[in-house]
Amino acid sequence: MILAEYLPPRPHRLWQLARQMGLRHAVVNCKPERTGLNPPWDLDALRQIQRTLAEAGLVLYGLEGDPFDLSRIKLGLPGRDEDIERFCRMLRNMAQLGIRLLCYNFMAQIGWCRSRTDVPARGGARVSRFDVRELPAELTEAGEVPAEKIRENFSYFIRQVMPVAEEAGVQMALHPDDPPLPSLRGVARIFGTPESFDWAYQLAPSPSNGVTFCRANFKLMPGAKGDLPGWIRHFAKQKRLFFLHLRDVRGTAESFQEIFHDEAAAELVETLRVCHQAGFTGPLRCDHVPTLAGEANDQPGYGTLGRLFADGYLMGLMDALNIPRE
Repeated sequence: MILAEYLPPRPHRLWQLARQMGLRHAVVNCKPERTGLNPPWDLDALRQIQRTLAEAGLVLYGLEGDPFDLSRIKLGLPGRDEDIERFCRMLRNMAQLGIRLLCYNFMAQIGWCRSRTDVPARGGARVSRFDVRELPAELTEAGEVPAEKIRENFSYFIRQVMPVAEEAGVQMALHPDDPPLPSLRGVARIFGTPESFDWAYQLAPSPSNGVTFCRANFKLMPGAKGDLPGWIRHFAKQKRLFFLHLRDVRGTAESFQEIFHDEAAAELVETLRVCHQAGFTGPLRCDHVPTLAGEANDQPGYGTLGRLFADGYLMGLMDALNIPRE
């Protein structure tokens, strides 16, 4: 398996720390707010990010997150066709540069959501929490958006972009809704069950249409909790398991809290073992981590020290399980 790290797209101390840990594969979010460049539908901008990482000894393996504002696509607003064309241009650019993976989501209006990001944890570390009762009661500016509309928008999107991804040889790994609830503040969310990923595949069957198996999100899905190994095998058997996000939580989809990776040792061991037995050799990364002592909590879930701990822990688990890693 390929142990990657979710790195900032601009030079950062975590770049060197990743290399010192022995990691060389990077997954990045290339939205302009983070890069200071054009979105990755601009070939030169994407090439510059790849080149800068390479100069630091890092391979740009994949892109993750919304690469530019996808609101018009997700909400079905005027201008979505132009945005879909930009998205397709990005896929072709990725192919030209040998970037193989795109981790994407279809969370409209609200992305991954937490109600607090400063909850005290072990030793005074700070973690995030979600409690639906702590969210604002009012609707977002999008108003009420029913599930039928989001499904219609996703269908329109995926049927246009998947043939381009297949021709380009780029794996599109769909990430589940976080949290996996039917709606947030009036906006429906449609990827909160394991069966919804089969529906997404049936819309556009392709070797490029796959899954980001975010362990904590799938754990919170009522239909998956009792058989996570079964769903891993299901996706792997169909060669749709493209990417792993490894973290864990305590609670339910309506109310949960992030935890340290070692507090979910048995669960992570199970996931790694099942993935290995199923023949998965692709990329994985640690996901949300606690903010540790001495760090500002300005990037909840993505502090540098917490990632060092999580990466080292995952390395140890993989070595103990005799899972080869790159």
